[in-house]
Amino acid sequence: MRGVFLGCIFLLFQSVCVAQSISDLQKKKQDAAKEIEYTSRLLNETQQSEKSSLSKLRLLTSKISHRNAILTSIKHEIDIYDECIANNTLAIELLTNDLEKLKEEYAVLVTLAYKNKGSSDQLLFLLSAESFNQAYRRMLYFKRYTAFRQNQANTIATVQEVLDNNRLKLEQQKQAKQALIGVTQKEKQTLAKEQGQQSSELQQLKKKKSSLQKTLNDQRKIERQLEREIQRIIEEEARKSRDAGGPGFELTPEQKLIGNSFEQNKQRLPWPVERGIIVEHFGVHQHPVLTNVQVQNNGINIATETGATVRSIFNGEVSRVFGISGGNTAVIIRHGSFLSVYSNLREVVVKKGDKVLTKQKIGTVYTDFDDGNKSILKFQIWKESTKLNPELWIGR
Repeated sequence: MRGVFLGCIFLLFQSVCVAQSISDLQKKKQDAAKEIEYTSRLLNETQQSEKSSLSKLRLLTSKISHRNAILTSIKHEIDIYDECIANNTLAIELLTNDLEKLKEEYAVLVTLAYKNKGSSDQLLFLLSAESFNQAYRRMLYFKRYTAFRQNQANTIATVQEVLDNNRLKLEQQKQAKQALIGVTQKEKQTLAKEQGQQSSELQQLKKKKSSLQKTLNDQRKIERQLEREIQRIIEEEARKSRDAGGPGFELTPEQKLIGNSFEQNKQRLPWPVERGIIVEHFGVHQHPVLTNVQVQNNGINIATETGATVRSIFNGEVSRVFGISGGNTAVIIRHGSFLSVYSNLREVVVKKGDKVLTKQKIGTVYTDFDDGNKSILKFQIWKESTKLNPELWIGR
């Protein structure tokens, strides 16, 4: 019977692990669904304009990516249920076999007990002992035999209860799997519709290649201007330090403390907007429309709502506020040896030299009502003159 109880313990442990895995997958599904819901809101804003735009295409691409994430989570959930159903079926088979053996053994015990049910037989058996010690041992035998028979009955009841629970659980698991299969079909239908919208948007944009090339060239100019401003900040600070007799730019003790705190909060820094969708990632990647054209992004582009507040990601000091030709206003904030850069802003509410706190408002995202009502924040993080991937620094 030790095997039965070990099996029960294994099944209990397995059910806890499975519940945790399913809970994790459901959390991922919920997060992806929230992102889809928010992306749909942004798409509704952009679709008020009949123009096709890269912003619409990127939002649709993001939506499709999250839809695929949901489908992947559902597939993993179904795989877990398949494993559970297989394990539970095996457990039920083993428990059923054990139960049959227990019942057979118990039937033998009951038959023996029936044959020797007379108390006079037991008394004669005791009195026929050759010594007191032998009589005492025979009495102990009767007691142990009776206890064993009772334990056998209790074990049968326990195994039967476990077996009934497993059968109920198996049925629930089959129903849960079937429900997930139904959800998968609906998600695939929605995905196909979204992919059709993406394809249509892409075809429309391919007719505007010259316009897209011009936009890309303008973006490259903005990136170069931002880089020049960052280098200018670093050179100015070094020059001021040298003029004061120093070897070059050196952080003050307060700046060093802020810089260390900034670095210690890697992957936990707040987003520069309360809510948004990353529609263009850091580094070099293929242009979504123009063939054989590589795009270099020194940061990330975040799509957000009209009039969204832009906020500082950490305590720091405003190093520069300046206008960019074709890029609206940009703000650079120093956090010790780190710089955070926010561009495509309007209504900036800070100025050079201001001390800012984490999540303090610095301005508002510019909304281009002539280009699909897009509201895009361009956000970068630098460590002096080294570009960093913001996605590795801000919280998920």
